[in-house]
Amino acid sequence: MGKSELSENKLTLPQVKKVLEAIGEENLDQFQRRTLDYVNKFSKVDAAKAKGLLKKLVKEFGLEEAEAVQVVNCLPETVDELRVFLAGGRKIIETAKLEAVVSLLNESRAMK
Repeated sequence: MGKSELSENKLTLPQVKKVLEAIGEENLDQFQRRTLDYVNKFSKVDAAKAKGLLKKLVKEFGLEEAEAVQVVNCLPETVDELRVFLAGGRKIIETAKLEAVVSLLNESRAMK
């Protein structure tokens, strides 16, 4: 029997919502239904917008994928709020770059 390779994808809340909705609520177990209820309450943008934000944060701003996922999930409104999500990183990000990230998040929030 051959080895099977597993991979892990980090998903934002809106992406989780899309996956669970694709399965269909009638096919979800209790844990999945609770998860769907949670993501319905706390998703701040749709899945397509979340995916685009995630790519931009990683590619253009150099955030790690895990950091970018948390930023998209919470959509911080100020530089100080954003710093909370990036405090665990080993690199220091200049304030101008953080302001650009907040501006990007504000744009996506306004287009809701």
